[in-house]
Amino acid sequence: MRNSRRGAVDPFIVMDVMEAARAAEEAGRHIIHMEVGQPGTPAPAAARKALAKAMEAGSLGYTVALGIPELRRRIARLYKDWYGVEVDPARVVVTPGSSGGFILAFTALFDAGQTVALGAPGYPSYRQILRALDLVPLEVSTAAANRYQPTPEDLAGHAFDGLLVASPANPTGTMLDHGELGALAAMARDRGAAFLSDEIYHGIDYDRRAVTALEVTDEAVVINSFSKYFSMTGWRVGWLVVPEAQIRQFERLAQNMFICAPHASQVAALAAMDAGDELEANRAAYARNRARMLDGLRAAGFDRIAPPDGAFYVYADVSELTQDSRAFAAEILDKAGVAVTPGLDFDPERGGGTLRFSYAASEADIEEGLDRLRRFMETRG
Repeated sequence: MRNSRRGAVDPFIVMDVMEAARAAEEAGRHIIHMEVGQPGTPAPAAARKALAKAMEAGSLGYTVALGIPELRRRIARLYKDWYGVEVDPARVVVTPGSSGGFILAFTALFDAGQTVALGAPGYPSYRQILRALDLVPLEVSTAAANRYQPTPEDLAGHAFDGLLVASPANPTGTMLDHGELGALAAMARDRGAAFLSDEIYHGIDYDRRAVTALEVTDEAVVINSFSKYFSMTGWRVGWLVVPEAQIRQFERLAQNMFICAPHASQVAALAAMDAGDELEANRAAYARNRARMLDGLRAAGFDRIAPPDGAFYVYADVSELTQDSRAFAAEILDKAGVAVTPGLDFDPERGGGTLRFSYAASEADIEEGLDRLRRFMETRG
């Protein structure tokens, strides 16, 4: 039986790193995980309690395709509470994680062969999902001077049918301010291109608040998730906010592609949205880890970094040390017992000289991991 051409996508390297770390742990080693973008905290207690109650009360079956109405209303209220933006709950589409949201958005907005522009470095699954859908990812190199965020000047010489931005970004954690986001949205509008904004790390910001695309335009598709700020990675529930004219298009596709997001996860997500004290305590822990990481990486010799505004990553330029970040990450895992992600996942052209470090783990693990990295670099010379 032959494989499809659409399935010929690159592996997600961080998953390979996770598997190597798992094998090392199975062999008896203690590994510090700085490779994975997963909160070290469980879903909020209120979410777990709400699900247990719902399971006792009755069966959890299909919901309507766009999500349970109470959750859609609560998500719409979040935009008023966080950003002062009024959102009609009818525009909210609950999805099976942000990954389901990307598949739904790309399918709803683009025809096969069309081009979607992305900044590099960027989340690798963007380009792989696009390729699997017979779309063309256009990766535009961004500059360290712009904190690895795309600018209209970077995009000026390119033709594209859609533009996808991320703020806070993975792998860098850097953010676009109101003016920068507005300029990119305006450029997409002037080109007649769809504008998509990945906002799954909103809520995890530090010195300034993240800006939603809905503050600068109504003609955007916003992708978000309960995985990061709400600490619900394995629950696989996220959401989109779509322009009013596209609601029925997204609904028809959601009905056929997914039926609905998991009912159990939707129940838990609704309760999680009111667990503010617990969630803010998590963010405070990330802020402490961020300070530790910035100081500790510099002390270890990883000093060429773009200080993150949000998320829980540090992206380091290690090109003076290696041009093979995959081999370097394997060496760090083997000799230091610390799992980190090679930059090749995020930037196929320049990623041989970069690493991503996650500080989503516990504070004790971050301290231990930084100490191991310092000792590793000292012995490496």
